[in-house]
Amino acid sequence: MSSSTTVRTARRRTLRMAALALTAAAGLTLTACSGSDAAGTKPAGHSDTGAAVESSGAGSSAGAQGSGAPASPGAKADAKSGAAGKQSGGAHATNGGKAASPARTQRLADGVSTAEISKVGDQHYRAKIVARGSVLATLEAKGQDAGLDANDMFLVLTSDGQVRSWTGGGHQGPGTFKIAGGWTVKVTKVGELHYRAEFLSPSGDADDTVEANQHDIGFVANGVNVVLSAGGVISAHS
Repeated sequence: MSSSTTVRTARRRTLRMAALALTAAAGLTLTACSGSDAAGTKPAGHSDTGAAVESSGAGSSAGAQGSGAPASPGAKADAKSGAAGKQSGGAHATNGGKAASPARTQRLADGVSTAEISKVGDQHYRAKIVARGSVLATLEAKGQDAGLDANDMFLVLTSDGQVRSWTGGGHQGPGTFKIAGGWTVKVTKVGELHYRAEFLSPSGDADDTVEANQHDIGFVANGVNVVLSAGGVISAHS
C-alpha cells in the first residue's frame, strides 16, 4: 500500500470514529441561539460527541481561543472528535443531579461573556455562558467535545474541560467553503434544522461527513476548532 493510501485510510478512520462519537452523544437541548439555528456536530467521518446546551433565550457569543496550528487536511487522522448535543436552556442538573466541582471562569472571545467551567465527572464538563450576570446558555461535554454557535460567537467545550471561543468567520450553507486547517467543506441542507458538512479531498471526493441535526455540534481536529450549526453555519478557527 502506498504512503498516500495509508494516510487517507487513517484519516477516514479517525474522522469516521469522531463523527460516530458526535452522533452517539448528541443529547443536548439547545433552545437559544435560534439565529444560528442551534448547535452542530462534526463531519460524518468525525465523531459527533454528545453535548448538552441549554439556553435561557438570549443568544450569547462564545468564542473559543483556538489551540495550536492545525495539521493539513491530509493529517486529519489525528482529529479529535467533537461533540455537540442539544441542551435544554439554562443550567440543568445531569447524572441525576450530581454536583459539579467548583467552577473556574474564562473570558470569551466577544469580550463580554464568560464561561463558568466545572467538572461533573470523568471526561464530563459543563460550561455556563454568562453575560451581565445572566446565564445565557449551558454547554455540556460528556466523553466528547461539544459546540455552539451563539450569535456569531463560536464555542467548543472539549471533553477534558478546555473552552475555545472565537467570533466571526462563519459561512452560511448551502455552499462550498474553504475553512481554517486548509479544508474544503461542502455544506448541504438535509431538512429543517438539519445540515450536512462534507470534508472534501483535493480530488473533490467526500473524505468525511458530519451532520448537525436539530442542534449544533463542535469538535477539535488537529488543533483546529470547528462548529457546524443546525442552521447550516460552519466556522473553524486555529
